[in-house]
Amino acid sequence: MADIQVGLNTEAFRHADKPLEYSLAAIRKQGYRYCELNMLNGRDLLSEAGYYGAVSMERDPLEVKGIVDSFGLKVSAVSAHAPMAQPEVSIPFLTRAIEYADALGATCVCTDEGVVPGWMSKSQAFNIIYYTLRRVLPAAERHKVHIALEPHQKYSVKLNTYLEILNLVESPYMNCNPDTGNIFMAGQDPYEFLEAIAKRVVHVHAKDIGGVVMGERGKVTGVPSGCACGEGVLDWRRIVKILRKAGFKGVLSVECSTEEQGLASIKHLSKVLRAK
Repeated sequence: MADIQVGLNTEAFRHADKPLEYSLAAIRKQGYRYCELNMLNGRDLLSEAGYYGAVSMERDPLEVKGIVDSFGLKVSAVSAHAPMAQPEVSIPFLTRAIEYADALGATCVCTDEGVVPGWMSKSQAFNIIYYTLRRVLPAAERHKVHIALEPHQKYSVKLNTYLEILNLVESPYMNCNPDTGNIFMAGQDPYEFLEAIAKRVVHVHAKDIGGVVMGERGKVTGVPSGCACGEGVLDWRRIVKILRKAGFKGVLSVECSTEEQGLASIKHLSKVLRAK
């Protein structure tokens, strides 16, 4: 990969009531070359009926890869958020997601620490997260697929505790998927946060923030999707400069709310990337 690329998360079509194939066709038509898929355990009625493009990991991954290939796309990552403080859920889910990502040709599994039970202390949670990571990282290393930690819950959206989780287990496949919008919405400085982890960034959720959600800044740990990149408050030239300085050559995977925002995002980010 010669330089930073741009992709689109199929989450942009979450409200479109369309199947995976519709999302992939639209992503390719807009000029993207990469997509990010959202993974499910079991079978989901809405996805089965073609109203949403999430992918069941009970499907043959090579079947799904064939569908993605037919649209001229590559999968940058799979989105597989799991509650790492609940290992009975997260270990099988993340292990399967690693295997699935490898079969799809993706290099990352994007996840966060998940919702931690309210009765669990930080030290208890981190001990269990350590156990979960010790179980799943050997699979990541065998398949050469990164566990890409995303800032999205109460510990991972704060830089100091994000770094604690990141460094719980030493592995070349325990790295970072910063979500620029979540970091901002949690009340953090997204540029300072990014600079602190830039050398370990393997994938980026390119999420801009604007509109009514701005009033929630500092009260939440993230939002499901943002506005079009370039139409919010984030400085994409500054973000790209930080990433390039660190040698990042992966994918900016846009997370936005609509198909139209996806088109606006690739136009803006392509312009930013051309302005070296």
